Amino acid sequence: MSFGTYARKVRDRSLPYGLRVSALRSCVQLYRPIGFHATLGFLEEIAGPFQRDEAALLKALDAIEASRAQWHADMRDYAHRRRQAKRRGQRIPPAEDRNPNSFPPIWYGAARSAALSALRYWSRRRLPSLRVTAGGAGNTVDVLVAAALSSGGDLTSDQRQLLALAVAELDGRMQPDLWADDPVAHRRARELLKVARLVETASDDGQPQASTAG
Repeated sequence: MSFGTYARKVRDRSLPYGLRVSALRSCVQLYRPIGFHATLGFLEEIAGPFQRDEAALLKALDAIEASRAQWHADMRDYAHRRRQAKRRGQRIPPAEDRNPNSFPPIWYGAARSAALSALRYWSRRRLPSLRVTAGGAGNTVDVLVAAALSSGGDLTSDQRQLLALAVAELDGRMQPDLWADDPVAHRRARELLKVARLVETASDDGQPQASTAG
């Protein structure tokens, strides 16, 4: 079913409450820029205990709908810029032009707070196991996550440089050879890169990078 169908189920007071909560979780399956579990946690942070509270459930739905609507607006704007650029002969987008179509790059409307919420989730649940098996980059990301959480996302220039190096190293690991030779190592590197990108979003105040495509 579509996001809109699930959203209508969330608002339908004639349905059992548990089914409405399940419908919200289905909305999250379809729009989860910071991951499924982290998104649920963030919605609870901003809306309250939606699993048992009517007002919190509707507030959580409003929040995810508003963010998703901004993502769709960004995709429309990107498509418009690309059409203009193609008419000028610019067939290939610049590397710095973030394409929002494949997956939401941030939580639209609350990117920094959502990224910090996701980092809290990763720090509690999954980062420790990644850190002990991922070598230097894993330790660096772990240190930077702690720094971002303690400062509300404000990193020093040295920390930003370390972050850039860690992202470059992890991005370089995302090769087919690693997947073929060691899929577990590939998954760990991919997840660490995801965490590093969350640190980037938190430290950049959660604003999408400006496009130069038009």
